[in-house]
Amino acid sequence: MTRAALLILADGRFPAGGHAHSGGAEPAVTAGRIRDADDLAGFCRGRLHTAGLTAAALAAAAALGLDPLALDDAADARTPSPALRATARKLGRQLMRAARHTWPGPELDALAAARPRGAHQPVVLGLTARSAGLTPEDAAHCAAYEAVGGPATAVVRLLSLDPFEATAVLARLAPDLDRVVEQAVAAARQGIDALPSASAPLLDIAAEIHAAQPVRLFAS
Repeated sequence: MTRAALLILADGRFPAGGHAHSGGAEPAVTAGRIRDADDLAGFCRGRLHTAGLTAAALAAAAALGLDPLALDDAADARTPSPALRATARKLGRQLMRAARHTWPGPELDALAAARPRGAHQPVVLGLTARSAGLTPEDAAHCAAYEAVGGPATAVVRLLSLDPFEATAVLARLAPDLDRVVEQAVAAARQGIDALPSASAPLLDIAAEIHAAQPVRLFAS
C-alpha cells in the first residue's frame, strides 16, 4: 500500500493544481532562455539544485514529524519573491484539499485549521506523505521530481517540444535527483535550522515579472 500511495502522490494527475503552473518555465521561454531540450535540461538541473533542494528538505522534514507551523515559517523565509510565496500557499491549499480526502488524518486537519489560506506546498506535501504512511525519502523524491517534472511538461506545451525529448531530459536527471534527495533528507534529520536555503534569484525575478503579465498560459 505504501508503494501505491507513493505512485498516487507523485502522479501528475493527482488533483493538487500543479498542472496550472510551469515552475518558472514560461517566463524562461518568454525571455528566450529555454528554446530546446538542451536549454530545458540546464533549466531543470539548476531548479533542482536550488528551489528543488529546498522544497525536498522541507517536505522530508514535515514527513519526519517536525513542527509544520515552524516549517511553514521556514519556507516563508526561504521564498523572497511575494509571487512565489503566494503560489506556494495556493498550491498548498489545493494539495491540502486533495490530501484530506485521500489520506485524512489529524495532523492535516490541524495544519488546515492553523493555515486556512494555505501552508507552503512542500510542507503540505511532506505532511501528506506522512499521513499516507510514506517515508521522508518518499516525500523528498516527490518534491524533487515535481521541481523538474512540472517545467518539463510545461515546455512541451509552450514550445511544442517533442515529449520524448522532454522525458529523456528527466531520465538523464535521475542521478542528480537522487543526490538532491539524499542531501535534503540528511539536512531534515538535523532539524529546521539545518534546512538548506539554496537561492535562485533569476527564478524569483522572473516570477515577479510573470505575475504582472496580462496574458500568460500558466499561473506561475
